[in-house]
Amino acid sequence: MPDTQERRVAVIIEDDADIRNLLAALLNEAGFETHLTASGLEGLEAVREFDPILTTLDISLPGIDGFEVARRLRAFSSTYLIMLSARTEEIDTLMGLDAGADDYLTKPFRPRELRARVEAMLRRTRLQSASAATALSAQSAHSPADPVARTASATSAMPRHPWTSAGDTTVANAMSPGVADGDGDGDAGWLEHNGLRLNPGMRMAELDGEPVELTRSEFDLMLAIMQRRRRVISKNELVLELRGDTDVGGYVSDSDRRSVEVHLANLRRKLNDPVSSPRFVQTVRGVGYRLASPQA
Repeated sequence: MPDTQERRVAVIIEDDADIRNLLAALLNEAGFETHLTASGLEGLEAVREFDPILTTLDISLPGIDGFEVARRLRAFSSTYLIMLSARTEEIDTLMGLDAGADDYLTKPFRPRELRARVEAMLRRTRLQSASAATALSAQSAHSPADPVARTASATSAMPRHPWTSAGDTTVANAMSPGVADGDGDGDAGWLEHNGLRLNPGMRMAELDGEPVELTRSEFDLMLAIMQRRRRVISKNELVLELRGDTDVGGYVSDSDRRSVEVHLANLRRKLNDPVSSPRFVQTVRGVGYRLASPQA
């Protein structure tokens, strides 16, 4: 049964009526309120109107195709985007992910696999919300007027207004070199590294003081790497992070690993982070990724 506190809204963008109705039945069964559209332009309007947590998108649509829909959608929405297509070539998968999709399934798809991927996405959302709520509770247990309490809570995570300037990170740096957790009333909840700031509770990112728009998958990948600090994290572990899967023995396919590579390439482009001289994400060849060295 779905969590009664969780608002589940999905937009389905699919021109095939049979598949559209199948998707609606599957998602309704999973507790979603669904909104069905048959073209890219209708789908974009529905996403604007209903602000869904999940959107499914066909590639072959009348008018504008799914790739263009994904690009336009990412200009205003962070909905979890699953592309569904009969195209099975790897280049199509890569183009879909590059356009902004979080996941890609080929038709005919197995209903159980789609349900599993949707539930994994929801599990990620619940885990992130629970983590933020726990940090907020821990922070509120201390008095803001007590400097000792404020120092003790320097590494807690509590959402703050994104435009407040960074506070003193001396304590956080001493405890966790390379990544600073915000200190003081205005900075708690933010992870910082070389000018990049992430707030997991608010799902916000800033680069050199300016907001930067990341997809859900891009944000989660960067967060996982920042939380590991300078420890290496493998592609397989990043796949499981995106699934919200804590089972380290979970199955990971080549396409899953390739998806991570594409998401990281898009992330690097948005952060202007070249592989040859990384500021944020360093590739450890044959192993995985880790946070780049702190800069003076």
